[in-house]
Amino acid sequence: MKFHIAINLERMDDTADMNAVQEHVIDMVKLADEAGFEIAWAAEHHALEMTIAPNPFQIMTWWATHTKNIRLGCGVANAAYWHPINIAGEAAMVDLISGGRMDFGLGSGAYQREFDRMHPGLDQKDSYHYVQEMLPLVKELWKGDVEHNGKHWQFPKSTSCPKPVQEDVPIWVAARSPITFDYAVQNNCNIMSWPLTMPFGEAEKYRDQLVEARQKFPGHTGRFAMMRHTAIYENEDDRAASISAIRNVLGQFGNLMMKRGDVVNGFPDPIPLEEMEGNVRVDPQMLEENLMFGSPEQVVEKLKMYQDLGVDAFIYYASMGLDMERQKRSFKLFCDKVKPAFE
Repeated sequence: MKFHIAINLERMDDTADMNAVQEHVIDMVKLADEAGFEIAWAAEHHALEMTIAPNPFQIMTWWATHTKNIRLGCGVANAAYWHPINIAGEAAMVDLISGGRMDFGLGSGAYQREFDRMHPGLDQKDSYHYVQEMLPLVKELWKGDVEHNGKHWQFPKSTSCPKPVQEDVPIWVAARSPITFDYAVQNNCNIMSWPLTMPFGEAEKYRDQLVEARQKFPGHTGRFAMMRHTAIYENEDDRAASISAIRNVLGQFGNLMMKRGDVVNGFPDPIPLEEMEGNVRVDPQMLEENLMFGSPEQVVEKLKMYQDLGVDAFIYYASMGLDMERQKRSFKLFCDKVKPAFE
């Protein structure tokens, strides 16, 4: 099993210094590079301090100048927010600057609040249509001139400038629903899934959807990655801080997903935890069990379950509101005491 890291510039309130935040993120990516992680993933989100990622390709270019071997992935760009010629060129430029280390990821977004601002009138549940039109089109633009008259985009003959350095750029699709698994498998894409805070059974459901899609469309050689919030700790203080941090993040996440509360200057008002008690998203015991939380030994055992499930790559999701010192300590424990068990 390979290992990836997903990390955002994040601020939970306006007391966090942006210079310190960006220094922390690049330190974490450099640590992942030195530890032999395969891919570092940059997200795309808008007008949210908890995930500061207005352009994943800009972030990947930044990371490329500070790393040597780790691949750089957009995990993922929201197809509905981009023009195909624009995204093809941006991605290819990252590939050029990084020396052929770019992985291209597309998805259909998460928060309706973002769509209301970035693509007014589009319902998030309908945005997969943009992924399905864009993905093959970007591949054609990377080859040369193409004219397009589709449902969402129309343009005369054009191409991507520059072209990718790689002859065969790895393409990933973020998938949770059967229709997206089917499309990704049919187009021989790699797949990344995120069970959020749900139990292991949610990961099993995604594996089953992948198996069913492969039965419909034989010949799929793409890889299957799974992402989880991760915190490794060896003392009670770090354990308590990790659980508190993820619960705080989930309060803000609940605001966005449930469309409750305001967002002021990019900071979502957290839904009070007492209003969410009983919800599986915030129960401390459930969180510690479901997420990749625990001692190095406990996390090794959890990861073996994912490996046995058929997961090819585990994505260590570092961004969960934990203070930067503990976040680094957790990641170093993972690199030193967890990752070697799979080598």
